[in-house]
Amino acid sequence: MKFKLFPKRFTLLKAFVIVFISISFLVRLSFVVRDFGEVDTGIYNLFKTIIIGFLFDIATVSFFTIPYLIYLLLVPIKWYGSILDRVITFIGFFLGVLIIYFSFFGEFTFWDEFQRRYNFIAVDYLIYTYEVVQNINESYPLPILIGSLLVLVAATIFLVFKYGYFQQTFHNEVGFKQKLIASLPWFTVALVCGVSVSNDQAEWSKNRYNNELSKAGIYSFFAAFRNNELAYSEFYNTISQETAFKKVKNEFVDKGEIILNPSQNEIFRLIKNRDSAQVPKKPNVIFICIESLSGKYLNSLGGDYNITPTLDSLADKSLFFTNLFATGTRTVRGMEAITLSIPPTPGRSIVKRKDNSGLFTIGEVFKQKGYERNFFYGGDGYFDNMNTYFGGNGFNIVDRGRGFLLDKNITTSRTNIEDDEVTFENAWGVCDEDIYAKVIKEADKAYLTEKPFFNFVMTTSNHKPYTYPEGKVDIPSGTGRNGAIKYTDYAIGEFLKTAQTKAWFKNTVFVIMSDHCASSAGRWELDVRNYHIPALIYNLPTVQPQKIDKLSSQIDMFPTLFAALGWDYETNLFGLNILKMEPQDERAFIGNYRKLGYLKDNKVIVLGDGKISHFYQWNSEDNSLSPLSMDKSLLETTIANYQVADYLYQNNGLKLDNLKK
Repeated sequence: MKFKLFPKRFTLLKAFVIVFISISFLVRLSFVVRDFGEVDTGIYNLFKTIIIGFLFDIATVSFFTIPYLIYLLLVPIKWYGSILDRVITFIGFFLGVLIIYFSFFGEFTFWDEFQRRYNFIAVDYLIYTYEVVQNINESYPLPILIGSLLVLVAATIFLVFKYGYFQQTFHNEVGFKQKLIASLPWFTVALVCGVSVSNDQAEWSKNRYNNELSKAGIYSFFAAFRNNELAYSEFYNTISQETAFKKVKNEFVDKGEIILNPSQNEIFRLIKNRDSAQVPKKPNVIFICIESLSGKYLNSLGGDYNITPTLDSLADKSLFFTNLFATGTRTVRGMEAITLSIPPTPGRSIVKRKDNSGLFTIGEVFKQKGYERNFFYGGDGYFDNMNTYFGGNGFNIVDRGRGFLLDKNITTSRTNIEDDEVTFENAWGVCDEDIYAKVIKEADKAYLTEKPFFNFVMTTSNHKPYTYPEGKVDIPSGTGRNGAIKYTDYAIGEFLKTAQTKAWFKNTVFVIMSDHCASSAGRWELDVRNYHIPALIYNLPTVQPQKIDKLSSQIDMFPTLFAALGWDYETNLFGLNILKMEPQDERAFIGNYRKLGYLKDNKVIVLGDGKISHFYQWNSEDNSLSPLSMDKSLLETTIANYQVADYLYQNNGLKLDNLKK
């Protein structure tokens, strides 16, 4: 019997494979064209990209074939072409083609936002269907997209039917043995790929775009679904736990900080910032966490967009940090860095993980000083687990809730942003002016209690679909990021104007910092420039405005504020006082969910899963990375910080109850 990969009974399967491979190739080619200037288009590297991509496409489609192959094997010859066979075949083929086109349509929107194949962000977004669907609806012509999707599905089925693929599938005498032999290659490919082919095997190039293009979107999605939490000790370079803690502790001891339990694997310590003649200050603190604002958009940080007049004016009236970097690429990663003051751990942010309540956050330092703590968000804080995280760590919640309840174990209060308090709203929440109006209202109430307050305010307007109230700025709503940034800046200006009329203003410090950059995409393993964010402290009593050019991290902002206020406090935070940093102290942590970076002296070490590490010279002028011979001492410092951070989380070393024993 002559072997055939696609005997007649498998004709429709052949059509499906051809459709999948063809569409996947066209999607990959379109991404090459879209970002042609970023892709390594040398003949060899481009050819290798396409070939590896093709192999991942084969791996992906092999998984699609398994359910249909099982059906083909089970159905006997006498049932070929029966009504039941036709119905099941037509429905199955329709659903398969629909999934193909739907996933590829989704890839275009995902690539447009992140310049990546599907990753753990896409997995997370499955949970928050309301925000995601609304965002897509407001960002793209959804009726046209859905209509086009259905037209493509219908056209594909028509062509397959016209060329007789259905007829050949239904009218043949292919027996079980021949079907089994034809099925074995597909079962084998699926088994081998499921067991031994990992998504990171597509990452063969130094150019990140080529690596992403070598992947298959659906394969990447399921890889992310399986690996959205990574155990540091299993996947990354490590040193002995004793050495790691010793190195990290020594960094703190060298700055005069007192380790409270020196024999334990923890960093809980006492920081003394108060001079003998200094009276600690307890002003109200309002922290504005700006959505997706890169440093490059501010004229005061070298930009020429002319869209941030408020922030540029504040730069001359504040402690303005010109060389500060975000730890990650998502809001929850920024929240983690700011509140826990911790280097990023691999996988998803701690904000998104289980058992993340009762931790030592900056809120605990404010609590030590008698502050009320509040978290403001213009959308529903159910999104990205924000309410559970902030509520579980002692913050009262003020959000635009749609009925999702707080976890039953959370005892803090929740205040809703009511309909009559909303002038404009999109998929992500109320406009920035509305959230600031709520902050003003709640601050007025808090002022009457004579208890200082710390407000963490998360903005939403600088996010696709970039819509905001018309007539506020001279860029029409919904036309792009520049308009959203200009509105974001405008709203901050209006907020501060209103705040200045309040009795509590003179005793209120405003901290303003971005959660992450507008985009982390780039051709390098970690695109360093795309972690540079604006940060400032405004209206700080008895401290003269100045520009601070020291290399620093998002995790350092609140330890710096606490020092400026003259606070002595117990802490579990990794962050340092930027104002007292010596040149040898300057560093920044940057990373994504898999790559962990340590930036120092324009050099960066990148730790990757698979226990690999790379060392680069960063050229800040063109943002390029040039390979260097490994600096073993710096590598050990990098590993120590990330290893200790992960150890503390995994072993409850961030828990308040354990620290207070």
